[in-house]
Amino acid sequence: MNTNHKQGLGVISRLKFKGWMVCGTALVSFAVGSLLTARLTHLNQVRADSHHVFELMIYHTIPGKANELEEIFRGDSKLMAQHGVNVIGFWVPNESPGWKDTFVYVVDFPSREEAKKRWAELHADPATRPYVEAAKLILEKVNEEYRVDEVYMRPSDFSPMK
Repeated sequence: MNTNHKQGLGVISRLKFKGWMVCGTALVSFAVGSLLTARLTHLNQVRADSHHVFELMIYHTIPGKANELEEIFRGDSKLMAQHGVNVIGFWVPNESPGWKDTFVYVVDFPSREEAKKRWAELHADPATRPYVEAAKLILEKVNEEYRVDEVYMRPSDFSPMK
């Protein structure tokens, strides 16, 4: 009878050992996978001191003319793309009365130097003139200056869009 008891203990010991092997293998696999994922994620990060810039453009129209400016940019956007001006998106605010006469867009450039080059090429293209002249008629002026807000922005180090 003691013999059967010893055999039962041997089986239990082997099962415990196999259980620890499975747990150990799973733990090592998880650790390696976590380290690999962390390394791959780190490769895609962009430092905050990157030269990459986004340009925010806010055009203020005379009252009631935002829709006309939207139509002007509908055509001009094709020329912008041809000259490498990478527009992320165009927006027309629709909720706030204080923003009803504005047209907004964001442009993506690899650097400020590239932005300057692309804008110069676009503005030198004679096909752009009709769009510029049409916009001048409906843009709001303050002290004889067209009311267009422009700001270059760099992505933060934790921004999903870099």
